[in-house]
Amino acid sequence: YTILSKVHSDRNVYPSAGVLFVHVLEREYFKGEFPPYPKPGEISNDPITFNTNLMGYPDRPGWLRYIQRTPYSDGVLYGSPTVENVGKPTVIEITAYNRRTFETARHNLIINIMSAEVDFPLPYQAEFFIRNMNVEEMLASEVLGDFLGAVKNVWQPERLNAINITSALDRGGRVPLPINDMKEGVYVMVGADVPFSSCLREVENPQNQLRCSQEMEPVITCDKKFRTQFHIDWCKISLVDNTKQVSTFQEVIRGEGILPDGGEYKPPSDTLKSRDYYSDFLITLAVPSAIALVLFLILAYIMCCRREGVEKRNMQTPDIQLVHHSAIQKSTKELRDMSKNREIAWPLSTLPVFHPVTGEIVPPLHTDSYDNTSMPLMQTQQ
Repeated sequence: YTILSKVHSDRNVYPSAGVLFVHVLEREYFKGEFPPYPKPGEISNDPITFNTNLMGYPDRPGWLRYIQRTPYSDGVLYGSPTVENVGKPTVIEITAYNRRTFETARHNLIINIMSAEVDFPLPYQAEFFIRNMNVEEMLASEVLGDFLGAVKNVWQPERLNAINITSALDRGGRVPLPINDMKEGVYVMVGADVPFSSCLREVENPQNQLRCSQEMEPVITCDKKFRTQFHIDWCKISLVDNTKQVSTFQEVIRGEGILPDGGEYKPPSDTLKSRDYYSDFLITLAVPSAIALVLFLILAYIMCCRREGVEKRNMQTPDIQLVHHSAIQKSTKELRDMSKNREIAWPLSTLPVFHPVTGEIVPPLHTDSYDNTSMPLMQTQQ
């Protein structure tokens, strides 16, 4: 196949800073750019993957994430734009790869980040951990809308927005086991313009804090409003009140730019005095070498000059002890020679009855007139 690359027209989006941004990369949008199946009439279902990066860079901006589970599912770009990027167009290059024909299609996504409507749009922020959801399931508009509706019923704010969504795997979570349709979990941060409700404040009770420390589920009165669709881990909820945060900014006091007087600088002399290293050589090499030589001579005298030979040992040993020793050695040698010359046949009790290959009955090795009454049952091992 010929690998082609087709470029779509640019697409502009206008997200707001501090509000969740979700953009779906639909596979159907790119299928028209790839050739159909060789057989006419078949439905095209080619595996398609996407690659996203900031124009001129190999990766995306820090606030933007991308996920696609399989080549047969849509890709999703999501994240929360920051205030620092307001007014700066962010161009994301999106490249679609057809894994069947190895063709590519490309278009640019221009993200124009807008400023928030008011100065402090979301001063009260709460982050929930949902255990029975994956990030791509939570990014669906209907699922996210159901969750925000449940939060609104509990919180009763005038204004409620989703700020950010993060997978539990990005927070150090483990990949779940592929059993019982287990989910990886997702963190959802929402913000409102009114203080937290009494139901959300129940997590801060000492009784619930104690239950969380003991890895027990806390008692929350409004949990039943989420339980039908969302399983909330109330021990991992985070409540942030930006109106009570104390500013840590400290005014920098600038000085006059003059260093304190530390006296007159005295550089080292240009001429260095010569030094005699002969004494250092003696202490480092000569003295240890002399000590090692003396120890070697003492050891050589003990090992060579103080050695007692066999003749001196025999002269100092009594004659009767030497005779006993020689007799024992001679008797031991005779017994060993006798044991080597014995040729006694094995007893019949230890011989096989059947041939190991043919299975026929093996005749005895001895005749009937052979006297085996004096033969031992077990022969001594050599």
